[in-house]
Amino acid sequence: MSAPEQEQLEEWRGRALRVEEEVGRAIIGQQQTLRLINVALFARGHVLLEGDVGVGKTTVLRAFSRAIGGAFERVEGTVDLLPGDLIYHTYVDAEGKPRIEPGPLLRHGDRLVTFFFNEINRARPQVQSLLLRAMAERSVSAFNQEFHFAHMTVFADRNRVEREETFELPSAARDRFMFELRMPTPTDDATRRSLVFDTDFHDVDTLLERVTPAIVPWDKLNEIGAAIQRNVRASPALERYVLDLWEATQQPTKYGVHIEGVDMENLVLAGASPRGMMALTRAARVVAWLAGRTHLVPADIHAIAPSVLGHRVFFTPVYELRRAEIAERLITQILQKVPTPRAP
Repeated sequence: MSAPEQEQLEEWRGRALRVEEEVGRAIIGQQQTLRLINVALFARGHVLLEGDVGVGKTTVLRAFSRAIGGAFERVEGTVDLLPGDLIYHTYVDAEGKPRIEPGPLLRHGDRLVTFFFNEINRARPQVQSLLLRAMAERSVSAFNQEFHFAHMTVFADRNRVEREETFELPSAARDRFMFELRMPTPTDDATRRSLVFDTDFHDVDTLLERVTPAIVPWDKLNEIGAAIQRNVRASPALERYVLDLWEATQQPTKYGVHIEGVDMENLVLAGASPRGMMALTRAARVVAWLAGRTHLVPADIHAIAPSVLGHRVFFTPVYELRRAEIAERLITQILQKVPTPRAP
């Protein structure tokens, strides 16, 4: 690493940690979620959020959007939403003439940085497919031209309570998300008391004013992310460890993984994909960078493995309905059973 790039990365690291700190001024009881969203931003990965109604998912994303700047868009998933609704909308103006205006994906041009699709499983598969393309290519074709949003990060939320008129994301679609994060309802009394009785938390707009805006220039995120990937190294032993973890997602019995009440020989239909393992190492490098290191250690992998791999191991149909329970136990067992190299 050249000295100028090292100094620049250290400066950006300070700013990245400040982003997390500033968002934490508006959001309480979600420290782990804030850290992983921050990791995703600098690893340039998309995030699928899960959580109960009213835990503050939109507020969290608006707070991050304020801290990094750029444009924020939110779309509500509904059964009657069409792919074109993301691209344009039509209306009749005051003179009675039909008008076409850019939709939420296009109206900000390349300034679109944070795109939140709320209740994505309420939207039809055609809408989900358009979003997946936009995530993968950060572009869409419309009006006979190509529109690009190179700095966009997509966050999507799944409604896990109501099942009527929903269209669950297929496994291949979920693989497009770097992280699948569970945003829990706070359980400790101090946080619950603050959320219920501190009136500051009842006014979201006022709450978000606590967050210092534009700490990290949004149009530098790709540049910073690429520099992190170039400069955080993995030792041969760490590389071997990651490859063993990958194999364990495909053949867990080879590493002695056992889950009570599960036929392990008939559990896994397919292990983590190459894209999934690339996401694992990209995110781990950001964890190391935030810790002030230029090399990976096993703890960096452990910090993000459940969020990266849990939704990427595909189960046979008989176990798929128990995914939420089994996936967490499987990844925990893999991390325990696969021999861990010593940190340098």
